[in-house]
Amino acid sequence: MKIPRIRSDFLPLAAASFLVLAYNASFWRTFTAATGGFRAGNLPLYLGACLLLVLVFSGVLALVNYRRLFKPVLIVLLLLSSVTAHFMSQYGLVVDASMVQNVVETDVREAGELFNWKLVQAVVLFGLLPSWLVWRLPVQYGPLPRSILANGGVFAMSLLLAVGLLFLLFKTLAPAVREHRELRFMLTPTNVFQAANGYLKRKWATPTVVAPLGTDAAKGRLWSAAGSMQRTVTIIVVGETARAMNFSLNGYERNTNPELAQERSLVNFSNVASCGTATAISVPCVFSDLTRKGYADDKARSREGLLDVLRHAGFEVVWRDNNSGCKGVCDRVRFEDMSQPVPGSPDCNEEECYDARLLEGLPEMIRNAGQDLVVVLHQKGSHGPAYWKRYPAGFGKFGPVCRTNELEQCSREAITAAYDNSILYTDHFLGKTIALLKEAGIPASMFYFSDHGESLGEKSMYLHGAPYMFSPEEQRKVPMMLWMSDSFSQRFHIDRNCLAARSGQPFSHDNVFHSTLGMLNVSTAVRNPKLDLFQPCIRDA
Repeated sequence: MKIPRIRSDFLPLAAASFLVLAYNASFWRTFTAATGGFRAGNLPLYLGACLLLVLVFSGVLALVNYRRLFKPVLIVLLLLSSVTAHFMSQYGLVVDASMVQNVVETDVREAGELFNWKLVQAVVLFGLLPSWLVWRLPVQYGPLPRSILANGGVFAMSLLLAVGLLFLLFKTLAPAVREHRELRFMLTPTNVFQAANGYLKRKWATPTVVAPLGTDAAKGRLWSAAGSMQRTVTIIVVGETARAMNFSLNGYERNTNPELAQERSLVNFSNVASCGTATAISVPCVFSDLTRKGYADDKARSREGLLDVLRHAGFEVVWRDNNSGCKGVCDRVRFEDMSQPVPGSPDCNEEECYDARLLEGLPEMIRNAGQDLVVVLHQKGSHGPAYWKRYPAGFGKFGPVCRTNELEQCSREAITAAYDNSILYTDHFLGKTIALLKEAGIPASMFYFSDHGESLGEKSMYLHGAPYMFSPEEQRKVPMMLWMSDSFSQRFHIDRNCLAARSGQPFSHDNVFHSTLGMLNVSTAVRNPKLDLFQPCIRDA
């Protein structure tokens, strides 16, 4: 049966209708909730909003409605939309510049964990199949002058009708859009282009010259006290995707911190907010002197950070990574990639390494260091959706466990059990790090904080990366804790009881840069004493 040719004039409207209706389930779900929930009285609003979007999309598509141009453009839109709609629907994600940055800067293994048969089905049914139909569709185009006039007319008429409709609906639409700004990150496929544009603007704005920071840094007066010839070691552990509410140290009902709970010298900060909801934002932010409100990716990349200031002060600084890199913050210090599986290592399997791999060879590094040492350990932590892969078999205490990256196939309880087991392993990893520092026999400290939290199905959201302004608490509240040897706290006159008394106060990633300098008695003009959580607890000799 031969399909009759379709006049090209109808293509923009048909394509726009399909895009608006087929790929925007998450958008319409949120829009319905934003306008008071589904009810019959709102049907004119829903139909009007749908028609408004169809008209806008149709007008834009009319600009490319030419032979040899329209089909390739539409096929790209269909493929992009099928992938975007899948992740938004399955994980409750929204697409903004930070999400694009997170995708671009993640490693292949992490990205591979998001690949599953649900994604394949979505791309085949909503991407490849419609694309094939579009490619095979016989279209009748007129002469180029006529097409230009016709497409211009469709563009003008679509936008004119859209403006008129917007005027009629504005009183109802404006409050919903204003109060729910996430809607603009959920409208597919415009969200993809908006997010990519934002990311590329940041990327291209990155300067090639990095401005120095804290070059005046020097070790303070406490370093010249008696016994100062003994070297010190500080380990900064950057957790991954650990949320505070699943730590039993913070009151969680499951005992996810059996080893840390036994550490008498540990101070747990129970009310800490992250700088971002994704690694690509939080890691550069937490190591910069910029606060969350003052942070911008281009600003952070254009200046040195905490590790540089410590280097200026005379510390040997090493970054060990079991994740997807340091996001630029360790570019000027020694970097060791510990994420690649090593034959014979007890802490690796064929696919990846567990976090204990970060500790291999560390005692020797501490012993052989010629200077005071700061080591950053960047965990794989609880990175999802394959939470069950983040810990060895011996740490599967809670169950039943979700063992698929297709989270919709698992119950909330099974997803949470797998996640809690990864927190249990982090507890063991931190306990092992503390034991290693104790064995070193020199003044030592461990400062741990996670980069961001994680959604485990609350409000139908999964994973992380939601825009901060409307991100859920699960993605923003992170664990943070400090362990110091007696010799370390005595040397730097840090009152642990004072810190314990402050442990419930609200802190954030804003405090990390300045507190690390304060803890190590580094004198520099870039340290802000007001953001140094140690400042009130330093006792004069």
